[in-house]
Amino acid sequence: MNLAHKSVLELKELIENKEVTSREVWDYFLTRTKQLDDNIGSFNSLSEGGFNESNDELCWIPFGIKDIYCEKGISTTGASKMLAEYVPPYESTITKKLKTAGMSSLGKCNMDEFAMGSSWENSKTKVTKNPHGTNRIPGGSSSGSAAAVAAGLVPAALGTDTGGSIRQPASMCWVVGFKPSYGRNSRFGIMPMASSLDTPGTFTNTVEDAAYLYNIMNGHDELESSSLEWKDTINISDMKKQNMSGVRVWVPKEYFEEGLDAWVREKITQTIDHMKAEGAEIVDISLPMTKYAIASYYIICPAEVSTNLARLDGIRYGHNSDTPNNGVDEIYLHNRGEGLGNEPKRRSILGSYVLSAGFYDAYYKKAAQVRTLIIEDFKKAFESVDVIVGPVAPSVAWEIWKLTNDPLKMYLEDAYTIPASLAGLPGISIPCGFAQSEDDVAESLPVWFQILGPRLWEAKLLSVAHSLEQSLGLRESMIPKNI
Repeated sequence: MNLAHKSVLELKELIENKEVTSREVWDYFLTRTKQLDDNIGSFNSLSEGGFNESNDELCWIPFGIKDIYCEKGISTTGASKMLAEYVPPYESTITKKLKTAGMSSLGKCNMDEFAMGSSWENSKTKVTKNPHGTNRIPGGSSSGSAAAVAAGLVPAALGTDTGGSIRQPASMCWVVGFKPSYGRNSRFGIMPMASSLDTPGTFTNTVEDAAYLYNIMNGHDELESSSLEWKDTINISDMKKQNMSGVRVWVPKEYFEEGLDAWVREKITQTIDHMKAEGAEIVDISLPMTKYAIASYYIICPAEVSTNLARLDGIRYGHNSDTPNNGVDEIYLHNRGEGLGNEPKRRSILGSYVLSAGFYDAYYKKAAQVRTLIIEDFKKAFESVDVIVGPVAPSVAWEIWKLTNDPLKMYLEDAYTIPASLAGLPGISIPCGFAQSEDDVAESLPVWFQILGPRLWEAKLLSVAHSLEQSLGLRESMIPKNI
């Protein structure tokens, strides 16, 4: 039986109906990964003994784990030389919840180093390719997780979204990427990048799977200070009954200005027209503070990076240099200089600068104030509409190494995902079609559609996404042709 690209719930049903055993499901995906992943590069390591013997609701179905989630006794590297030999003594709350529900960890997925990047190219581990075009990046920073689901190596995988690191790679690999509201899912046991932004989420083949796993993952965690006090529950049966009739959809004009590739614009516009034909009411309103989002994010995020990475000194744990030194300053210089890549260094230096005396008020404080204005923009918008829609990124997946030497250009690829991250909103990326790339018009690559909801309104967001997903009917097209 071909199990690749089946959803978690489809696999669960097959096991419960005794059409296949849970062990056969595990062996199928482990074997498939061993056969195909040398060409894709999704996994940094495999947990061949990770088969979960607890006979619970998810029947030992395998999932991939971004190499930033700690698993007790299992190597977790952050795709960095700094933690190449790190083995956590504890388990993240999210992986613990999924394993308790019966899922099995297939292995650790590649990523940009410490989640800093939009392509995987900052990884210090390996090259990860897009299953829809192996000369293309899979997006980032949750690169391996998105590519693993797209290639049918696992039915679901975990990622983290700080400025778009679930929604963007999900879109480039043509899978469903779901980021809940900040605080819904516990961050405990996840290596922090920017603590006020980091949000755990999932990659799946369907919106229904995203909702199902969200029900398991979310809820209060006494070990994590930003965790919300109550648990959210999505009624999947009710979600599946919803349609788009009467749904008020806001299309921000700022998402369709200069910088959006013409091919992408056309496909996004067609999808909005499709929503209208399905009964949605389209509203054109403005998000005036959107133009300041990238500048605000790339002050706040590096500031938090500089604080969080300060613990990686190679003394308590992490890379310890063999280079001779003459005192504490050189110990830090060699350990961190050799252990950290260019992007973590860049953000650490920038973050230290904007937090330093004399510059805090001019940069960090001002960015925090702009963030508040962005939050107010969204609050005002959601007084009139149910969801906000638009593109995830301004272009289709670009060729590997094309933007490596232009970090500013790379940062601009997050223009449409960052505002929702700053506001802590839930967002989902779903496939909406294919478009040509600027550098090779003969090559069709995935295009994605982003749906944002009000903070803590995951039920409405997932209902609209599921209705659109079903009406578009693109699931069979999501399977890469060359895998």
